[in-house]
Amino acid sequence: MSSYLCAIGTANPPHRIPQLQIADFMASALELDEAGTRKLRALYRVSGIGQRYTVLPDYGRPPGEFEFFPNTPGLEPFPGVGQRMSQYRQHALPLSVRAVKDCLEQLPEVEIASVTHLITVSCTGMYAPGLDIELVAALGLPGNVQRTCVNFMGCYAAVNALKLADAFCRSTPGARVLVVCTELCTLHFQKSHEDDHLVSNALFGDGAAAVLVQSQPAATGPSLALAGFHCGLEPEGHTDMAWHINDFGFEMTLSSYVPRMIQQGIGQLTRQLLQDLPVQLVDIRSFAIHPGGRKILEAIEQALGLTAHDNRFAYQVLREYGNMSSATVLYVLRELMRTLTPADAGEPVLSFAFGPGLTLEAMLLTVAYEVNAKNVEDIVSVEKVNNVVVPSS
Repeated sequence: MSSYLCAIGTANPPHRIPQLQIADFMASALELDEAGTRKLRALYRVSGIGQRYTVLPDYGRPPGEFEFFPNTPGLEPFPGVGQRMSQYRQHALPLSVRAVKDCLEQLPEVEIASVTHLITVSCTGMYAPGLDIELVAALGLPGNVQRTCVNFMGCYAAVNALKLADAFCRSTPGARVLVVCTELCTLHFQKSHEDDHLVSNALFGDGAAAVLVQSQPAATGPSLALAGFHCGLEPEGHTDMAWHINDFGFEMTLSSYVPRMIQQGIGQLTRQLLQDLPVQLVDIRSFAIHPGGRKILEAIEQALGLTAHDNRFAYQVLREYGNMSSATVLYVLRELMRTLTPADAGEPVLSFAFGPGLTLEAMLLTVAYEVNAKNVEDIVSVEKVNNVVVPSS
């Protein structure tokens, strides 16, 4: 029995702030001198990010007009965890609901009452009763829907959620799994001059993504069959990418060594993923890579012999949204799916995501056009081998 990713919906907060405007906010908050401000703006300029979305309008406002941060020199008293979690509880649910509605509008044949499993994913906020229970009420999901929460895993968590969805669909005939990734990263701005924090403040934005996974392809349009997963660890990077709850929000460590370590491990990860599948790297033309940052994308290109064009969907998402932690790779998959046609049926898609540990997640998907198959026999013929749809010779 196979499982299929049938639609991806997304949602972002209303505050869209240009990257260099955020840099000005940060320079003021950190009370940088002229030289420090110039260096910070240079960091933001080369990030590959044009804009980011946030639930906090303060990042686009001058001092004296803040709503969340204090209108005082140095933003003191700096907001603590409780204040940030209050903002999370206020904004996470409506953003998640918008992403789910965007997803299900693409699948008119799917009724909300037919959803059997709900998986919520987040590393930027926690409370109980949590987002999962609130979504049941807000969406009108059945009270007996099976709920699972994937928390505090970071940017690779969406892959783990898809693994769970795949397992549910393979073990339960008729399962329909709704996955919701909601991240409000900008709540966790750290007022620190350390290089790791300066980089983190320059990368992360807010967004939500919702996915429906089921045991048959969508009735219309493309679906992506979940064909294989593999997880790798680079223990050398255990302290180079980390995520801790501290007094003033959640603190991200993201060292400059991360791209090099991903570059060292990505080749072996890819070989291990594909070794039992009837697909080789040279056969793959479609990629959905988590844009953890511009240097990470460039490191993967060098390791696997990819081009910037191969990575175009990742660069597009990075430019338009920044890094939204777990939701980001789903945004990349959404952009890829928008370009698919019936002629792409059977094409493999290689996807990666990375996070604390240092964890490297890989998955192989294949394009499916189940309903349209009879109409495209003259375009492409496909066959299923080991639950992977691959072009027939």
